[in-house]
Amino acid sequence: MRKFEYKPPRVHSGELRTPVTFYEYVPKPGPDPGEQEKKVLYECMAKVDKVWLKDLERAKTNGTVSDVTVTIRDPHADYIPTDKHYLSIDHPYYKDMKYNVKDVLPDLQQKDFINIVGRFEK
Repeated sequence: MRKFEYKPPRVHSGELRTPVTFYEYVPKPGPDPGEQEKKVLYECMAKVDKVWLKDLERAKTNGTVSDVTVTIRDPHADYIPTDKHYLSIDHPYYKDMKYNVKDVLPDLQQKDFINIVGRFEK
């Protein structure tokens, strides 16, 4: 029989330190085409993962400037992120960068968290 060894969780709520805002673009009023931001959908604290070399390679192959992985607590029915939403990170390094949500990956080992991949395109 296998000996039980406690493995601490990969992410815990103490690491959620960065404010993140999820929003969507809405059509501009009037006859001119285009969109304007922001209908805020959800605001929360998140863990922003470091950019790994594989993320930079993925960004190059996709033709994007940068990718970022954000981990948030699972909001259940309050908010369900989709690829039509955008996110902004409230931190000086990410100032004026709007990320398009590309992938939403529920963490199957820890059902309390969701991983979200965002892409910044110029």
